[in-house]
Amino acid sequence: MSSDPKAHAPSAQSGDRLTRFLIDTAGVRGVHVCLDAAWSRIARDEYPAPVSAVLGQAAAAAALFAGHVKVEGRLSVQLRGDAALRTLFAECTAGGTLRGVAVLADGAEVDAASDLRSLTGEGVLAITVENPGLREGEPMRYQGLVSLGEGDLAAALEGYFLQSEQLPTRLLLAADQGKVAGLMLQKLPGDEGDADGWDRAVALFETLGTDELLATPADALLHRLFHEDGVRLLAERPLAFACSCSRERVEGMLSSLGREEAEAAAADTGGVVEVRCEFCGEIYLFGPKALQALFAGTDRERSDAFPPPDRLQ
Repeated sequence: MSSDPKAHAPSAQSGDRLTRFLIDTAGVRGVHVCLDAAWSRIARDEYPAPVSAVLGQAAAAAALFAGHVKVEGRLSVQLRGDAALRTLFAECTAGGTLRGVAVLADGAEVDAASDLRSLTGEGVLAITVENPGLREGEPMRYQGLVSLGEGDLAAALEGYFLQSEQLPTRLLLAADQGKVAGLMLQKLPGDEGDADGWDRAVALFETLGTDELLATPADALLHRLFHEDGVRLLAERPLAFACSCSRERVEGMLSSLGREEAEAAAADTGGVVEVRCEFCGEIYLFGPKALQALFAGTDRERSDAFPPPDRLQ
C-alpha cells in the first residue's frame, strides 16, 4: 500500500511554511505560519463552514506553538464541547507534519453564523506537548487546560500563554477554504527592547486583518508591519500533512476490543470489519481470514484502558 495518499514530505517549494522572527528594538519574538496544501488534506471532509474555520485556526495554532516551544515529539490543540462540536483535534510534530479532525454530535445542525461558544457550549481547551520519555514507549506529556470563555480561539490561547508562561502574547488566526495562516507575537522575558517596544508592536499587529494575513507572504507581511523596529527572520521550515495510521495500529485496536467484539462487528457488516482513519480517510479491511489470523493462538481479554482518540490512528 502506497504511503503517498497519507503523507507529503515537506519541500522547499511548498507554500506550507513556518517562519520564526525577532523584532530587535521592540524586544519581541514571533512566529508566522501559512498552510495551503496541508490544509486541503486536513479539510478534506465536508465540515460546516464555522467548524472548518475553527479547525483551520487550531491547525495554525498547533504549528505556531510547535515553532515557539521546545517540542521533540508532538504538540496538539484539542477542544471538547457539549454542543454541536464535540471534539476538535489539531496536531503538529517536531518534524513539521500536521493532521487534524473535527467530530460533530449525531444529528447536529450548525448555523452559518455559529461562533466558538455556540459550537462548543461549555467547552474546554487543552494544549498537550508530548516528548519522548527516558524509556522507549513511555512519552512524557505536559498538558494545560483553559476555559474557552466568551472569546474566540485566539483569545483563549492568549490566555493560556499568559497563564502558563506569564508573558504577554498576541495571536491572529485565519482560515478560509483554500488557506490557513497565523501570526504570534510574544514579549521577550526580562528587559529586552525599549520601554514601549511591546505596546508599539501590538499597535502595529492590530492593524492587520485576517484577509491580509491570508493573502500576504510572511516576509512581505513582517516587513510591512515591523521594518522600522528591525524585524529579522531567524529561521524557516517547511510544513506538510501526514498521518501516522497503519494496518499494524488498527490491528492493535481490534486486538484490544477482543475476539468477541471484533467478530460481532464483522457479523454486522457482512463478515468484514471496515476501519476508516478519521484523519486521512484510509480504509482498512479485515475479512474472516484476517480476523482469524489476528486472534490465532490466544483470546485476548478486552482492555478498559483505550487510547485517546488521537492515538487510534
